[in-house]
Amino acid sequence: MEQVDLLIHSASQVCVVPGPDGPQRGDKLGELGLIRDGAVAVKNGRIHAVGPTEILRQQVTAVTEIDASGRAVIPGFVDPHTHIPWYGDRAHEFEQRVAGASYMEIMAAGGGIMSTVRATRQASLDDLVADNLPRLQRMMSYGTTSVECKTGYGLDTATELKQLEAITSLNEAHPLDLTPTFLPAHAVPAGQETEAYVAQVIEEILPAGAAWMQQRGVTLFCDVFCEEGVFDIDQTRRILETARDLGYRLKVHADEFVGLGGTKLAVELGAVSADHLVQTPDADIAALGRGQTIAVALPGTPFGLGHHDYTPAAKILAAGGALALATDCNPGTCWCESMQMVIALACRYLGLTQAQALVASTLNAAHAIGRGHDVGSLEPGKLADILLLQVADYRQLGYRFGTNLVETVIKRGEIMDRTGFSQ
Repeated sequence: MEQVDLLIHSASQVCVVPGPDGPQRGDKLGELGLIRDGAVAVKNGRIHAVGPTEILRQQVTAVTEIDASGRAVIPGFVDPHTHIPWYGDRAHEFEQRVAGASYMEIMAAGGGIMSTVRATRQASLDDLVADNLPRLQRMMSYGTTSVECKTGYGLDTATELKQLEAITSLNEAHPLDLTPTFLPAHAVPAGQETEAYVAQVIEEILPAGAAWMQQRGVTLFCDVFCEEGVFDIDQTRRILETARDLGYRLKVHADEFVGLGGTKLAVELGAVSADHLVQTPDADIAALGRGQTIAVALPGTPFGLGHHDYTPAAKILAAGGALALATDCNPGTCWCESMQMVIALACRYLGLTQAQALVASTLNAAHAIGRGHDVGSLEPGKLADILLLQVADYRQLGYRFGTNLVETVIKRGEIMDRTGFSQ
């Protein structure tokens, strides 16, 4: 028999979440490849084999075994849209919103994104790392094993690059795998005219980010907040086309408050994802069904804002689109570090089943950050990012909320402790 490093056996359910050819699309969303009395074998930090316990026990011996009796086993959650790292908080603005002020009103008065921009500009690199490391630890404790992290609280070259350095330092300091996204077009800096800032992004900030990529041998995503009062379709197009020519991969914030056509543009330009998609026009939804761009829903954001409109998931799936879920973890509208809470919201307000929400939070979310080949499912060859739940049935996810159903987090084959480090 072959020796492996770890064998998880006797699980009530193993949810493989198969996706050998890409994300699950349309009416295929929710296929779990569920194995009862299942087992997962891990070798050299990757999934070696998965199948019924009786069969794997005949095939392998393990240095370490975990008896998962009475527990469900699922892939680690992938969070494909966050605004980590930032500095400070905006609790006072939440108080203003509760009293009746809108998000855009607070932003127009110098609050919102600009409030965090001021704090992040003043923070040192060490400050940013120290302030955000506990957020990553909490994310992992709730079962997240891979995270997308955006800049966008600098809005000048120096601070945008400082945020990239902070993401790099956090990635080195914590077992979570971080995928960086460059978002200088997150807002227009106070006192600047929009077109002038667009020119600065195109002529100065994006080239600086491209040089950073070249020096480190990595590829960044470039994102734009395409929204009324921020960057219009033409400005978004110019920024993204410049970014594409400089070697970035593309993402778009689209249709959060007004449907401007940002989703259709994302599909046209070959963006990996279009995110938010609350007020998405039907023509843009049809484009998602024809293209490869993944729709990333962020149900925590309308919930955090007290809004009643959510991503039209049923329409996107009916069109044959691929749907993912993310937290949008940020200090202004959605300070949520739990993908479990996002699943609960998606089941209630997007109308997803627990199986659909689970796939949208794992396999499809991994594809939304270009990592579907490596994480997001328990298929052999992928990284051994595995969760053991405290419960026997994955359907407890979504049904329950405000609690943590994750008992054990395994990252790259290593059993993590509650602070997010190997035991």
